[in-house]
Amino acid sequence: MEDTLTVFTASKYCNVSSKTIINWVEAGHIKAYRTVGGHRRIKKADLETFMRSQGIPIPEEKDESTRKKILVVDDDMIIVESIVQALEEDEFDYEVLSASDGFEAGLQVNHFKPDLLILDIMMPDIKGYDVCKKIKANEKTKNTKIIVLSAYLDDDKFAQMKEYGADVCFSKPLPLSKLKDEVAKLLGLKEEGGRS
Repeated sequence: MEDTLTVFTASKYCNVSSKTIINWVEAGHIKAYRTVGGHRRIKKADLETFMRSQGIPIPEEKDESTRKKILVVDDDMIIVESIVQALEEDEFDYEVLSASDGFEAGLQVNHFKPDLLILDIMMPDIKGYDVCKKIKANEKTKNTKIIVLSAYLDDDKFAQMKEYGADVCFSKPLPLSKLKDEVAKLLGLKEEGGRS
């Protein structure tokens, strides 16, 4: 498990509701901080200290290698926050990282080795076509699934992106429920057209 938890992951860890975690934070029982987007984050060590003091059992560590990894690449922090939070709170318990520029995205692809990439191809320093081609051409990353997001592409450009290796293309803004659905399908966690 990661060192920093969302309210949702903290609630699952303690086996209580998200509202209970928020109440504990607001009452000063658990230390938390807020992200740029205003979401609370809790250090795992702080949560465990509180759990021990209250006699709440600390769960066994899960095998992290079974969790699917997702990298979200977008320079709009509000969009990144909402996508990351939606995926972190998904039933499939993804491990999610984000990158806000092409350089950081390249580093994350190499180190984090995501199973799936959500890529805004209209960022200033990214040529989406190149990113898709590079990922699909590399032996180590060729099986990485790619979801392309853009507010400015038409059907022809989307078709072109698919030729370069994108698995799915969506126009922004995209409903998060649809994105989560597509992520689960691409990662083989959900049947096409239905639940897993």
